[in-house]
Amino acid sequence: MTSSRCAPAARSGSWAPVPELLVEPAALAVGLSTALRRAGVAVPPERSARLAAALRLVPPTSREPLYWTARVALASGPADLPVFDAVFSALFDGMLDPAETRGDPNAPPAIGSEPRARPARPEARLVDGSPPGGPSSTSSGDGPPGDGPEREAVLAVASDLERLATTSFADLPAEDVEAVRRLVRRIVLATPARRTRRTTASSRPGERLDLRRTLRAAQRSGGDPVRLVHRRRRVRPRRLVLLCDVSGSMEAYTRIYLSLLQGAVSGARAEGFVFSTRLTRLTHQLSVRDPDSALALAAKAAPDWAGGTRLAGSLRRFLDDHGRRGLARGAVVVVLSDGWAQEEPELVAEQMARLRRLAHRIVWVNPRKAAPGFAPLVGGMAAALPYCDAFVSGHSLAALEEVAAAVAAPLSRVPSPVRSPALVPPPPVSPTSLPPRKRNP
Repeated sequence: MTSSRCAPAARSGSWAPVPELLVEPAALAVGLSTALRRAGVAVPPERSARLAAALRLVPPTSREPLYWTARVALASGPADLPVFDAVFSALFDGMLDPAETRGDPNAPPAIGSEPRARPARPEARLVDGSPPGGPSSTSSGDGPPGDGPEREAVLAVASDLERLATTSFADLPAEDVEAVRRLVRRIVLATPARRTRRTTASSRPGERLDLRRTLRAAQRSGGDPVRLVHRRRRVRPRRLVLLCDVSGSMEAYTRIYLSLLQGAVSGARAEGFVFSTRLTRLTHQLSVRDPDSALALAAKAAPDWAGGTRLAGSLRRFLDDHGRRGLARGAVVVVLSDGWAQEEPELVAEQMARLRRLAHRIVWVNPRKAAPGFAPLVGGMAAALPYCDAFVSGHSLAALEEVAAAVAAPLSRVPSPVRSPALVPPPPVSPTSLPPRKRNP
């Protein structure tokens, strides 16, 4: 059924009739939905009603608006688009069977299925410096485009993340420090799991049988223990403790490492300490979500910022006040320091030996390790290294991934250094090694 409506002329003020084809929206929606269902596309009645309502608001005056209106209303995902295009072409392009053109390279593509070319990004450039789509990307010489040998255009786009990942924290420009701090706070330091002494009920066979729950369940089956209830030990992640050196020799890395401490304290519920000439606990200050406020509170709480380094004294204070009371017992301890200590190496070795007996794993992070020709010859570093389970640099974002892997690694300890003869217990005495007893005449 056709009707006419009046439309204004292009150059005059008179009105001219324009023919318009009126289509029943409900019938069109039902017919297209039925064809899609027969082709294997799930079209619920709600989508058919949605298409009918859309056709009432936007009457189809040409093929393209009808295609997009029906596609938005009836297609539920990218997987339905090929079937939808084939059914739509079969109905509105006069094709009797959509399968006849399946696989035919000469068949015209259905509307909406043509690949769309995306514009190149402004920062994208060719290897030879010419802009994308220029003459150097397709042919060479002055001949026609198809005469010369084709050359593949390779786009080289510099990534800020890749550049920052390999840059040392000491060489970062001032404008990139804040971006690196945001990336460091996202690093997850996950410790290995441990089995606690507390147990929980389990339906699978565990370490021991829960007699109380088994007898209680047997009352429901006439006193017969049909279902056995077991108990297993709970599994929890180990505690994480971070000790950060904020002395003058570590000043180039302090702000980045404090961002690492803040992310671990606020995310993994770790314990954070800083030390220079004294030890300061910053767990409460670093638990603040705002990074600038957390750093301000940390700087106010640590008066010895950028001072000397008393490594042995800080370790002794940590073990006496926190470590022996359970904070370091079975925990993963991460020490971020270059090992430049003012004390004697024997004092550092003594405190590291105490820490090793308490901690589950000790990870030492020394940014000086990345320097060419580095050797741990400094007194404090040389004394502490035999007691460490992992020794990494952590001087850049990529190196901090090694720190995260060392924290999450299982325990693999090296043999302890040789103790002094005074601490070595005497060997057991066997009865055969005793001299014979003299008898009295």
